[in-house]
Amino acid sequence: MMKMNQPYFILNLSPWPILMSMNLFNMMISNIMMMNYKMNSIMLMNIFMIILISILWWRDIIRESTFMGNHNFFIMNLIKFSMIMFIISEMFLFISFFWNFLHNSLSPSIELGLNWPPKNIEFFNPLLIPLLNTIILLTSSFTITLSHFYLLNNNSKKSMNFLLLTMTLSMYFLMLQALEYNQATFTFSDSIFGSSFYMATGFHGLHMMIGTLFLMINLMRMLKLHFSFIHHISFELSAWYWHFIDIIWLFLYMTFYWWNN
Repeated sequence: MMKMNQPYFILNLSPWPILMSMNLFNMMISNIMMMNYKMNSIMLMNIFMIILISILWWRDIIRESTFMGNHNFFIMNLIKFSMIMFIISEMFLFISFFWNFLHNSLSPSIELGLNWPPKNIEFFNPLLIPLLNTIILLTSSFTITLSHFYLLNNNSKKSMNFLLLTMTLSMYFLMLQALEYNQATFTFSDSIFGSSFYMATGFHGLHMMIGTLFLMINLMRMLKLHFSFIHHISFELSAWYWHFIDIIWLFLYMTFYWWNN
């Protein structure tokens, strides 16, 4: 009996994990080739393949959960555990940024003139755009919670409205972040100060873009009636991710903005 089911099992194995792993490895090599040999086309091809595999992988997961009914409570608990591990790994990524920043700010090197921020660097006023962005993100955390609340209470219309409001606040945040970068008097190459600031806030902005895409896909699924008040794990995971982004920004604001003033 096991032998009869083996071909069916093999045919239903997902090809996306191994293909994604291979393309991520190729992307690392192509990144080195791009920096040393100016081979940009290979890098662009790998980025395109990663985006394509991500779309197809996500499509299959939606099919398995919504139409095939493969996501029972045991599978959902495994997916939740995987998301928790992913968020923990992301948290340690930002911990390395905070560690780098605090180490250099508490003991600035002689190349920086033993000053932090270095001399002649005019930093942002934390009470202007940074404070406004903090308020925007805290508000978006509140709206995504309301969206989840209404989804649990089987009110999909209000849930979609608050989800759309969350996405609007996210795009407003990113616009203000771009405006702040445009007004900056220092660049990524201005000592360890500039590279630390742009690396941390830039990665946070990238996570905001990914989180907004996550919310957008959930909004599309809501419009197609994929969710119910008892089965909406995709929306729940996007809310977890969004709260993680909000918490990281609070630490960024307190260290990278308040600490420098």
